[in-house]
Amino acid sequence: MSAQPQIPLVVDLDGTLIKTDLLVEGALRLIRRQPLTIFAMLGWLVSGGKARLKAEVAARVAIDPATLPYQKEFVALLHQRREAGQKLILATAADGAAAKPVAAYIGLFDDVLASDGRVNLDGTRKRRRLVERFGEKGFDYAGNGTADLAVWPSARAGIVVNPMPGVAAGAAKATEVTARLDDRPPAVASHLKALRPQQWLKNLLVFVPLVTSHLVTDPHQILSAILAFIAFGLTASAVYVLNDLLDLPEDRLHPRKRLRVFAAGDVSAVNGIVMLPILLGLAVAVSLPLSPAFLVVLALYLVVTTTYSFVLKRIVLVDVFTLAGLYTLRVIAGSAAIGLWPSFWLLAFSMFIFLSLAMLKRFTELLGLREAGAAAAPGRGYRTDDLGLLAALGGGAGFLSVLVLALYVNSPAVLPLYARPDALWLLCPVLLYWVSRAWLVAHRGDMHDDPVVYAVRDRVSRAVAIVMALIILLAF
Repeated sequence: MSAQPQIPLVVDLDGTLIKTDLLVEGALRLIRRQPLTIFAMLGWLVSGGKARLKAEVAARVAIDPATLPYQKEFVALLHQRREAGQKLILATAADGAAAKPVAAYIGLFDDVLASDGRVNLDGTRKRRRLVERFGEKGFDYAGNGTADLAVWPSARAGIVVNPMPGVAAGAAKATEVTARLDDRPPAVASHLKALRPQQWLKNLLVFVPLVTSHLVTDPHQILSAILAFIAFGLTASAVYVLNDLLDLPEDRLHPRKRLRVFAAGDVSAVNGIVMLPILLGLAVAVSLPLSPAFLVVLALYLVVTTTYSFVLKRIVLVDVFTLAGLYTLRVIAGSAAIGLWPSFWLLAFSMFIFLSLAMLKRFTELLGLREAGAAAAPGRGYRTDDLGLLAALGGGAGFLSVLVLALYVNSPAVLPLYARPDALWLLCPVLLYWVSRAWLVAHRGDMHDDPVVYAVRDRVSRAVAIVMALIILLAF
């Protein structure tokens, strides 16, 4: 059906024009800035309903409309309708203070109808408002959600954009659907991507105490380490989801992080919030067969990572020391899972090597920002002219880890564990080579954001790992 100029096209905002929800985004930004305001938000919701909650959040948080993820194909359609002479009306349940800047940024709408702090303009309320203004069947309507099913019966025609499950079929029953637009990747793949399963590679560190204590042939201990690995993976995924939800403004300004599923709008922030308790509940369930000490370490990991997400990652240097500590916590968790305490040597080595990797991660991010023309890291505290200092600190920490390894090889602690302990000296030059090469690759701008993921994918790093494993076997 062709659009008639006298029939306006009414456009929903959340999930339709933009691939996100302004209330959820505003609430997340407010919680990140002032975590205790979550209790105030509950009070606003109870005392004045969703309309007041939206108004209070919008009054406290300004969202730059230029950074929001738009449904580009739909925006292009709106331009075509506008050029054809059809009036465009933005009608949204979002608060007017949040919706009007978006409408002004798009520059296509003749009017904006929105919630006002007293009336939450969604579902049947929106339908009544539109019928009062344009008459029954006097408008076309574009939407995406279950609330829009109450509006389509009064619309002359409908456009379905990135619909929730069952919405497209419901819209087709209510009115004539003239277009269906969906630019989302497969839902299962997107939600799996949100968990960042590649980051589970870091949790292989829980197996380190199993190897260093020579318990790799004990089935019970192997099973304990596997459960610890899964529990840490689920907890880490929950933290990554939380981190991505809190970092939406900064991620959308980053040349690569803007492609993350929450920043790009491929997975809704609401779905991310729902995923958090599910992932943490599964992590606890997997941990129950393990020792109480492991649960304590896992809880400490969760507390530290959550604090990192809210506060610590915005403090210069504290962020990288925290990251290094989180790596070491994985090693301690592996020890707790098998009922051992890690040796002084292992903890000292972990501290320096992981500090080097944390510095390497931050160096890589800053280098990418400098190449993109930025002078500083948004929401961090680093400037791109800190690159030289980070390289010096990170490289030095890496070399100190080699020194700790050399001291361990020369200590009495190594004698009862290996038949040929002198062979372990060969580990030192190999590790020196890998640390030096990692920093060289990063300096050239050829490293992945996360050095651990890069190392797994890098052929040279895999070869180095094989050589080091052979040296250890030779020492036995």
